Amino acid sequence: MTTARNNADQGLIRVGDTHDILGEVPVWSPGEQALYWVDVRGPAIRKREWTSGKVSSWKLPELVGCISLCSARPGLIAGLRSAVAFFDPATETLERFPAPHAVSPTMRFNDGKCDRQGRFWVGSMDDVGRGPVGTLYRFESGRYTAVLEGIAVPNSLCWSPDGTIMYFADGIDPVIWAYPFDTATGTPGVRRVFARLPDATGIPDGATVDAQGFLWSAHYGGSMVTRYAPDGRVDRVINVPVTQPTSCAFAGPDLDTLIITTASQRLSPEALRSQPLAGALLSIRTGARGCPEPQYAT
Repeated sequence: MTTARNNADQGLIRVGDTHDILGEVPVWSPGEQALYWVDVRGPAIRKREWTSGKVSSWKLPELVGCISLCSARPGLIAGLRSAVAFFDPATETLERFPAPHAVSPTMRFNDGKCDRQGRFWVGSMDDVGRGPVGTLYRFESGRYTAVLEGIAVPNSLCWSPDGTIMYFADGIDPVIWAYPFDTATGTPGVRRVFARLPDATGIPDGATVDAQGFLWSAHYGGSMVTRYAPDGRVDRVINVPVTQPTSCAFAGPDLDTLIITTASQRLSPEALRSQPLAGALLSIRTGARGCPEPQYAT
């Protein structure tokens, strides 16, 4: 690891030397002692072995918005452009379940994650128009159930440690919502405002929850990651030396290292020169510990 510019005082460091167009959804695999993440527009799934630093990358046939671990079968579950798919890195095989929007060339899956009961949740979006035509689906046993509709850019999906609160955001608005969540049925209740981002601090992108129930949110376009207390109060802000942090998750044997993915997409040549870490993986020891990420189980 090499020290990140301008943030050594915060302990922020670069992890390896990979470069992503749109890095997203870091996921820690305790069984492999490895970190997975995606480059949405690569499109690729990447894995970094924690001890050796060895990086493996798998090129995919279409955009990949998100991944989660699986407990019921080898490999990963992924939200691709036109399908939820099971991907086995060992054999590089894909088992696809076409999405309801599969026939549309502009629609794709974006953020996704498993709830504490092992159901996969994934949101769709119009990758060109960004209109409110997306849907948040619950995927289990090969079937899609539409849960929330009228979404432009699904983001910030995560659950409280006990699974009774679901967090979600529509990336066109600077608001993170909290929903009471029925863990038995996988049904969210009436939403409330959890946190509203101040002006000029970007939009809420990927998020994670730590073992104390605090939510960590990457501000896309805002050069920061914010830790929110369970009541929505701002607890801590980590400034990052890129304008487009995209997501965050805890990794490492003790789940005590916060990994931050970033993007280099749509930056001008001048911006890229001033942000040499755009597209890099970043990490920081925050003093907090994460929760083990749920794995797909149905």
